[in-house]
Amino acid sequence: MKGRLNSTLLYVLLTIAAALILYPVIYTFFMAVMSPEEASAYPPHFIPHSFHLANFTEVFEIVPIAAFIGNTFLISGLTMIGQLITASLAAYAFAKMEFKGKNLIFSMFVATMMIPWEVTIIPNYLTVRSWNWLDTYQGLTVPFLATAFGTFLLRQFFLQLPKELFEAARMDGCGHIRYFLFHVLPLSRPALGTLAVYSFLNMYNSYLWPLLITNSENMRTVQIGISMLEFQESTSWNLVFAGTALVILPSLLLLIFGLKQLVRGMAAGALKG
Repeated sequence: MKGRLNSTLLYVLLTIAAALILYPVIYTFFMAVMSPEEASAYPPHFIPHSFHLANFTEVFEIVPIAAFIGNTFLISGLTMIGQLITASLAAYAFAKMEFKGKNLIFSMFVATMMIPWEVTIIPNYLTVRSWNWLDTYQGLTVPFLATAFGTFLLRQFFLQLPKELFEAARMDGCGHIRYFLFHVLPLSRPALGTLAVYSFLNMYNSYLWPLLITNSENMRTVQIGISMLEFQESTSWNLVFAGTALVILPSLLLLIFGLKQLVRGMAAGALKG
């Protein structure tokens, strides 16, 4: 009886915590279909009295949100592919290869995770500007193609692969490249999926860097596009929330379908240090 009571209390607390986390998302979608009067009412309404789906059409007419979403998907996809390539290669070197100073180099590499991103903005901006990469796709993607977090995550996963597998592959004539491509990568799909989802969502939600280095409208990302729905004279909050709903919907779908891989990869990468 006591155990059942504890389980019930735990589920109640988890339900309350989930409701608090989901509240902003649910409120966003409800506000997105409200009329301008309902969205501006005080005290604000939580549940809309009528559904104005025309809000989404107006968003597409005010700002080129489709082009912004396309830009963001392209930048996020390129960054994701780049991080998968660089992180997997570096992680394999740190996990399966022996060379002088490996532990020291890896420690210094992981230590960069302690440096706040804001500290590196100015050096990155000056570098990108000196290469004439402002307002370009390479300026938006190249600074993010390598990540210490991705290397650490994949290295932890690679360390779990049995050494006997590598020895057997070497006996069959496999070198490092062949073993990496045909053995390590297929067995590391949970970790690779985790890094793919994480890197894509991280870049998809990026705001400060695209705002800093882009000037033309055709290079803007979707996070900047949402801010263009706010005006100094007046702001239609139903349109702002409609644009926000359009922006978060792809990331929510990606997170829902990739949640299993994300949890599996995180859990597997945490088993061995």
